[in-house]
Amino acid sequence: MLLKEACVENFTDIPAVIANGAARIELCDNLAVGGTTPSKGVIAEAAKYCHEKNIPLVVLIRPRKGNYVYSDTEIKIMEADIFEAQALGADGISFGALTNDGKLDYEVMEQLGAAAGGMQLVLHMAFDEMDLPEQKKAIDWAVSEGYERILTHGGPLSASLAETQDHLKELIEYAASRITILPGGGITADNCQEIAADLGVVQVHGSKIVPLKN
Repeated sequence: MLLKEACVENFTDIPAVIANGAARIELCDNLAVGGTTPSKGVIAEAAKYCHEKNIPLVVLIRPRKGNYVYSDTEIKIMEADIFEAQALGADGISFGALTNDGKLDYEVMEQLGAAAGGMQLVLHMAFDEMDLPEQKKAIDWAVSEGYERILTHGGPLSASLAETQDHLKELIEYAASRITILPGGGITADNCQEIAADLGVVQVHGSKIVPLKN
């Protein structure tokens, strides 16, 4: 059975997406800029509702729009947000940090991962900013660090899934079931079954992955 992870902005749509088949929630704010960390109040209500329905809640940790190269102050903000997310009942966090030369910032990732205190760890689409050799290194590292998933479009979001499909297949093949490669970006309720079958995956992600209305 295909697991559908719904990317949800704020709390408003959570009841509807769960009712319509979402089996996991990624919670964020400001989807228009690719998502940022939601407020404490939103996380608290989302966690309460999701847990009543036995649905895992993953919280996006991203302090601002733009690139994924963060200052020391921004890293402190992300760390504090991770502590809050855990205290409010989140089951996992989705985050990513890069260096100026387009590599995963392993030092920052280790620092933020340590703050998670046992929550599920997800490397988000910052992954798509790296070239293939760096992505393979990141996959190996994420496996060694116990990450659950890597969320990826297989290329820039401006590219269609048809254009990124071959790259996604290469990533899935390289991961070799050591970690879940979670396709996202352009996957909807209408095309998710076909895309999942073509890629050979059993989990998909998207903001339109299930209908918002019955």
